[in-house]
Amino acid sequence: MPPPKPPVTARAAVTLTRTNVAGLRGWANHDPTNALTAFRRSCGVLAQMAADTSLGGAGYAGTVADWREPCAQAAAVSSSDPVEVRAFFAAAFVPYRVSQESPDGLFTGYFEPELKGSRTRHDAYQTPLYAVPPDLVTADLGLFRDMLRGQRLAGRVMNGRLVPYPPRAAIVRDGVPGQPLFYVDDPVDAFFLQIQGSGRIVLDDGTVVRAAYGAQNGRPYTAIGAILVQRGELKREDVSAQSIRAWLAAHPAEAPALMDQNASYVFFSETGIGDPGLGPPGAEGVPLTPQASLAVDLSVHALGVPVWLESSAPDADPSRPDRSFDALLVAQDTGGAIRGAVRGDVFWGFGPAAGSIAGRMRSEGRLSVLLPRAVAARLGTRADLPLS
Repeated sequence: MPPPKPPVTARAAVTLTRTNVAGLRGWANHDPTNALTAFRRSCGVLAQMAADTSLGGAGYAGTVADWREPCAQAAAVSSSDPVEVRAFFAAAFVPYRVSQESPDGLFTGYFEPELKGSRTRHDAYQTPLYAVPPDLVTADLGLFRDMLRGQRLAGRVMNGRLVPYPPRAAIVRDGVPGQPLFYVDDPVDAFFLQIQGSGRIVLDDGTVVRAAYGAQNGRPYTAIGAILVQRGELKREDVSAQSIRAWLAAHPAEAPALMDQNASYVFFSETGIGDPGLGPPGAEGVPLTPQASLAVDLSVHALGVPVWLESSAPDADPSRPDRSFDALLVAQDTGGAIRGAVRGDVFWGFGPAAGSIAGRMRSEGRLSVLLPRAVAARLGTRADLPLS
């Protein structure tokens, strides 16, 4: 199978084209009950907002007022009957196919890993996981300019000016203000934890806690797999979390410098596990639902919007072929590598099977957003969204 096409220019204009559920591949056979549960959690967030609040992104999703009726209807649906759930989404929403230079985009996966750690540095526990440092300043640029909605900066203030925060290499070498939350036994595990955004830490006293995403240093994300491809160390079609880990293990002397090529660095907060079947809170602040939560580019898409994904995914068993993955999900998270309108990261959950799928998922796919009928009435059959 040929490798997926590279993602399009993230700031190219976005087009939404009205369709119907009959035009969504796999719709009639999909069980959307988990997506309904995820959507209800998003509705809980919207319920706390003023009615005239914009949902954000590129502005296509309207305001909170537009979502009041679908949220009220969702609360009355039996979440155990897939037919009833499908009927609800088909009646309450209108699907729009998303295109940005092309309707085809790239979809990957992420999961919640498990690491071994300690609250103190000793023996094998030498790699720190830092809390959000007190000198890190984050700025939501959308608060200053409407055209910058969904864009953020992070840095620190020096001599009255906001300047970039140190990159990964400097943080690894010099640390940051404040005590580390934990120390883990493998720097490669710590690196991949930052890519996933959160994970479970099994402490040396037997306690299990969650290192949840806290903040990011504001530096751009660089995929080290792409660097290995450029160097000729890996073939593009062979790049996965598993193949990158194998390369790092086989080249321990070169591994730190390669990981430092990714200047992005993630800081964490400690939380309890709660429901072990759910993931950590995503960017929307609600727990992620396995195979029903999607990370998206927040400069384009709004949190809480149901989306229909037509793609494929690896089987948990690497010896088996990929399978189609046509599913209803809810935009509830974001990530440093998620750039573009037809780009997403599927949350697969926790455990070895989730890690096997997420680490190898790199699939072409198409995306449709499901919008309330009040919003669709204003958008019409087609909407062109120029991005700043």
